[in-house]
Amino acid sequence: MSRKPIIAGNWKMHNTTKESVELTKGIIEGIKDLNKDSLPEIVIAPVFTSLCSVACELKECKEIALSSQNCYYEPKGAFTGEISLDMLKDLNVTNVIIGHSERRQYFKEDDEMINKKAIAILENGLTPIICCGETLEQREMGVTDSHVSSQIVKALENIEPSEIEKVVIAYEPIWAIGTGKTCDSQEANRVIKVIRNTIAQVAGNAVAEKVRILYGGSVKPSTIVEQMAQSDIDGALVGGASLKAEDFVEIIKGAM
Repeated sequence: MSRKPIIAGNWKMHNTTKESVELTKGIIEGIKDLNKDSLPEIVIAPVFTSLCSVACELKECKEIALSSQNCYYEPKGAFTGEISLDMLKDLNVTNVIIGHSERRQYFKEDDEMINKKAIAILENGLTPIICCGETLEQREMGVTDSHVSSQIVKALENIEPSEIEKVVIAYEPIWAIGTGKTCDSQEANRVIKVIRNTIAQVAGNAVAEKVRILYGGSVKPSTIVEQMAQSDIDGALVGGASLKAEDFVEIIKGAM
């Protein structure tokens, strides 16, 4: 099964609208001479306040998709501070990151909420990028596999196999996010195989082989080639290195 790689940039809480537009322009310029047939799927996720302006920059660029960093699962209502999927679709957003460890840790989002978001995103015809991963304490306790599998099972609850195959998963060992530490490529691939096996148990082998699973955790231009050489790593969810156009473009090249 040939799965098209994805390189996604999560800009987190960085960049004003002006800075987001400049970064977008830099990425567009950086990929313009690359072989379009060999490009991975490219996704960028600015902050909410920059989505409209970045969407305008991407109107003539078919190679880069726009993602939101989050959403709420209700279509409308008295939910101050939240953003609906209709609002995101209105800005040509096609992907939504959910379940990121920072949302889980700082904003107490649990598996039940992430599942509700995944269902709502799919019902609205968008692609959820569902994050999972373990803390250093959980890794040292030897529960990485069971913890990550549990996150996946709960995130995919009540979703039909035909919809599960549209989902993107991002494995992010929490201890490697923003720390400069990178999970060994072979170990990252091993955990991603665990995730794929879990999907197979939930939705069958055929679906599991179609689902694209990304690695995230201090991904850099110097690490991407080795990561992409692994059997089950289908791309990267990039944090800090996506904030510099030249670094992000180098990561894109490493996935070609």
